[in-house]
Parts: sequence; structure tokens; C-alpha cells
Amino acid sequence: MATSTVLIVNPQARNGWPRKKWPVIEPELRAALGPLTLRFTSRAGEGRPLAKAAVQAGAKLVVAMGGDGTVSEVAAGILEAQAESASPEPTCALGYVPCATGGDLRRTLDLPSDFSAAAQHIMRAKPRLVDAGQLDYLDHQGRPARSYFLNIASCGLSGLVDHMVNQSSKALGGSATFLMAALRASMHYRNARVRIRLDDKPAEERTIYTLAVANGRYFGGGMHVAPEARIDDGLFDVVTLGDLSVPELLRLAPLVYRGEHTGHSKIHFARARTIRVEPVDLENLPQRSGNTAQRSESYSVAKVGSSPKILLDVDGEAPGRLPATWTILPKALLLRG
Repeated sequence: MATSTVLIVNPQARNGWPRKKWPVIEPELRAALGPLTLRFTSRAGEGRPLAKAAVQAGAKLVVAMGGDGTVSEVAAGILEAQAESASPEPTCALGYVPCATGGDLRRTLDLPSDFSAAAQHIMRAKPRLVDAGQLDYLDHQGRPARSYFLNIASCGLSGLVDHMVNQSSKALGGSATFLMAALRASMHYRNARVRIRLDDKPAEERTIYTLAVANGRYFGGGMHVAPEARIDDGLFDVVTLGDLSVPELLRLAPLVYRGEHTGHSKIHFARARTIRVEPVDLENLPQRSGNTAQRSESYSVAKVGSSPKILLDVDGEAPGRLPATWTILPKALLLRG
């Protein structure tokens, strides 16, 4: 490693803005961050091995530039390198220069939206230990997989929304893009029946629209879904949006964006360190008018054996499906920002 600071850039973030503006961006980043080793991702998921390699080569600061998916990948690479090292103590800090469609982690961390100001903030900020989430799940081929996240990992409609957002142009900006995708996804989505277990409590079956396991507070392009979540308290906030119809969603959406949904009868809040969620057989799903029409099998209730295929959302990406287990990793990541 040529320098102790590595900058991992997603050049396609925010509709390719870093790629288009790189001759302007690079000098300002170097002025703010000092000597840099640059790495550019070429595909989804590449931030993780690049960050892991940087830590293993001796980097002391790895900075992610991109959206929530990019910084989640970089954090996962750092955590994976730490897990394989001889020392349990973090030796490399994470920094984040937001360049995002949704910008949810930026909101949680209260970071500047301007890239130059965000880079300067990294160098001024005192490093602090924050929690991370570990997620064990099945990938789209049905193979066991593991990932990590900083902000929120959810299941249900949110996985389908990710799929639609990542296939769109995102030209409308973060909030509008996610809201339009959520409305489109709702027309193709059937609320899912799942079995939920929090820590060592008895499992419960529920019908869900979305279940969010929150380390941070925002997801979906600015939805303030977990207003009480803290990134360093050693607990997940578990927010279950229950058996909502499309009309109920439309009435509820403004409240969720403002974080004023906590008293809604179909939304349940809990806290836990470990969460296990499994799909329940399709035969047990309730039949309801308005949200149970025949749907495309590529969506969230496609059959996998006798069970519905319920997609995951991990910081804006859709890596796989249920069953899944979320585990809090207290004070696992050194953050500058």
C-alpha cells in the first residue's frame, strides 16, 4: 500500500456524477485527505474486497465515496479483514464521502452533503467506535451468505424497491426515486407472512409489508423509519410495518418521512441484539382483497419450494432473501465522521 489512506470510489454513483466530474473532484479530495491511494469499483460488490485488501495491506483509513451501498460494502470489507486478523481491535478507520441517490447513512451520521466538506470533516472528526450489523442469509441462488451493514437491513417490499431503484435512472433525485419505486413495487407486492424471533423470546408469526432492522435511523431515500435508533447503543431497533394496504401506505408515507408513525396500530417497535426471520408457507398467507392479486414470480412472493421468496434490502442493495439472521456487533467499527 503506497499510503495509509485509501479512497474507494464508485464512479457510477448518483448517475455517474463522480466519473463525469472526476477532474474537478480529485484535486479537492487530495487537498482535504492528503496523500491517497485510489481504487475505483467496476461492479456492485467490489468495494468489499477492495477494502479488505486495503486493510490487509496496512491502510489506517479507508474512505468510501458513493452511495449507501458503496459505504456498506467498504465497511463489510473492513469488518471481514478484522475478523480474519490476529488482533480483535480495529486498526483501520472508515470515512465516508457521500455521493448518493438516497443518502440515508449521511442523514444518520449528520454528514455534509458537499463532497469537499465531507472530506474535510473526516480529517477533523475524532475517531469513534460504532456498532455494525452482521447478516446471515441466502443469496439469490439459495446459497448461505454473510454480509455486514452500518445503517439498516430490511426485508419485504424494501427488497423489491431496491431492485426497481437500481434499474432506474435516478434522475429524479433520492426521495422521489425511492417514493416512485415504492409505489410501483406496491402494485406488484403481496404482504408476506413471516416468523420472527427476537433474542431468546418465543417466535411470533406476522404478516408484514416491511420489517426493518435498524442500526441507523433512515432508509428508502429519507424515510425516518427508526427515529430512536442509535448507531452506538449495542442494540438494533426492529420496526415492523404490518399488513398495510396500498391506500394505507399512501396515508402513512408522509408520517414515516417525518418520523411521526410511532403510534400507528399496524407498526410495531422493539429492540434486540439478534433477530431471526423466516418465511411461512404460502398456504398460510391470508387472502385479502386489494393486495392479493396474482403477481409476477420475480417479485417478493415467488415460490422457493413451498415458501415465499422474500427479498432483503441491505443499505440500498438486494443481495438475497430470507431466511436471515441479524446480529449486532457492538463497537465493532472505527468511524471517522
